[in-house]
Amino acid sequence: MGKIVRISGPVVIAEDIEGVRMFDVVKVGDAGLVGEVIRLDGKRATVQVYEDTSGIRPGEKVENTHRPLSVDLGPGLLTSIYDGIQRPLDVIRQSSGDFIRRGFTASPLNEGKEWDFTPSVKKGERVSEGQVIGTVPETGIILHKVMVPFGLHGVVSSIKSGNFKVSDTICTLDLDDGGKAEIRLKQEWPVRVARKVLRKLPPDIPLITGQRVIDSFFPVAKGGTVAVPGPFGSGKTVVQHQLSKWADSDIVVYVGCGERGNEMTEILTTFPELQDPKSGKPLMERTVLIANTSNMPVAAREASIYTGITIAEYYRDMGYNVALMADSTSRWAEALREISGRLEEMPGEEGYPAYLGRRLSEFYERSGNSIVVSDDERNGSITIVGAVSPPGGDISEPVSQNTLRVTRVFWALDSSLASRRHFPSINWLNSYSLYHDELLPWFNKNVAEDWSSIYSEAMGLLQQEAELQEVVQLVGYDALPEKEKNVLDIARILREDFLQQSAFDEIDQYCSIRKQYGMLKCIVELGRAQSIALDNGISMSQLQNMSVRQKISRMKEVKENEFPSYFEETLNMIHDQSKKILEVE
Repeated sequence: MGKIVRISGPVVIAEDIEGVRMFDVVKVGDAGLVGEVIRLDGKRATVQVYEDTSGIRPGEKVENTHRPLSVDLGPGLLTSIYDGIQRPLDVIRQSSGDFIRRGFTASPLNEGKEWDFTPSVKKGERVSEGQVIGTVPETGIILHKVMVPFGLHGVVSSIKSGNFKVSDTICTLDLDDGGKAEIRLKQEWPVRVARKVLRKLPPDIPLITGQRVIDSFFPVAKGGTVAVPGPFGSGKTVVQHQLSKWADSDIVVYVGCGERGNEMTEILTTFPELQDPKSGKPLMERTVLIANTSNMPVAAREASIYTGITIAEYYRDMGYNVALMADSTSRWAEALREISGRLEEMPGEEGYPAYLGRRLSEFYERSGNSIVVSDDERNGSITIVGAVSPPGGDISEPVSQNTLRVTRVFWALDSSLASRRHFPSINWLNSYSLYHDELLPWFNKNVAEDWSSIYSEAMGLLQQEAELQEVVQLVGYDALPEKEKNVLDIARILREDFLQQSAFDEIDQYCSIRKQYGMLKCIVELGRAQSIALDNGISMSQLQNMSVRQKISRMKEVKENEFPSYFEETLNMIHDQSKKILEVE
């Protein structure tokens, strides 16, 4: 058993720890605080402690568990709320009150609850790693698939059905190497090791979010990666809330990494009350929350990201589409910087460790739409949406830049848009999606054949507007040619009636992809009709009196089931009214 020789905040140096290896979990001090070995130097081991180290002293014991930092995976993960090292916060509150007692541990999964297991293989069948051997109805929405742990191949010698606890043996295998193995409802996995897959698939299916500016202009593929940088108050958390509720993912893993306590409190109180729009059941039945607030020990922030992605990979292996919300990776990077400073490592840019970029890329690389290791070739996906909180909104800082190097979608949140109450405050000139070309065939096939032309025209109008705004400031709106006035007019309609979307409006908070196409088509058609009228000598002042413009502005208020007829009616009105103006002229 080792002993403490030095303490520096969350970093403890111990010596003579029995059989110690890199990334072993150790119990530090008489209180048994959870720590992880992050450096070895002769007989000395450097440990980052995931709990408050105040009060512990040199000379106290350090005990090795001989296991890496791992998470328990099994039925009961959904609906749970954990801290960064997978301690169940609701269980801890019942046992020790509102504050986590140092050294307190509790099983991440409910060891006393029985689950109804239905086998899908029989005695004598050959099974391999990753294969589903049975199912458990984990919630009213999600069917939990019990899989053969990685590394095991053999023949089923016995399998049971009925009600079992997570620690009960449900299946035994005669392994190929002559040994035997017992399979339980739960399994463990080290958080720093990615769960392997058979192969990754191309990102050609979009994750539909119901947010117009995202789906129509800057879409993300299932299995994709997104960076959402933005200053304080620009709406990063609200964007992630909307995606958690409305995106067409099966499972949501929300990691609150180092965020303010009041923000996490709001999430923990509102998420259990939210209703899943697809099933009508509580949203928590397909959600795992990991809460690690800014006043919790700094080292646990780093662990929370790995805990979240490992849980996401577990459900991905079952064949589900998982959306992981990380809010925010900047706080995680700050934890790396603090630990690196206490380790006296050579600092990189702005004090961050030199390996910041590698750690970020390792995290985002665990996303993807994959075929898992299995005989039935199930495929599942993990889409990572990482919020970044750059100081002062300056995205030239290292965390933002290293994140943008490895992510393929950039939603640039703009404080000036937020101050004008334009939400989502995603700046359409600075944002981009590198999945756009790969997803266009899906949109053209599943939404409309002219999707790409409608998108290109709308985006072109917004870009032209930005160029014209500088001219307007110099010479004034009235001095512009009529054609350029038309560009400004249609771009304004795009901004106000399409890009703006209320997260609190019962109808507008979600917009189907077909409704998005219909709205965009009507606005672009209006622009085309007005352009033809201008060519025939009609002025913009005459065109701005068309009553169809009010009909277009009300499109976002139309219910989904009523929209197809409203769309046809609006298109006809655009053509009819523009014809009448030309006939009068």
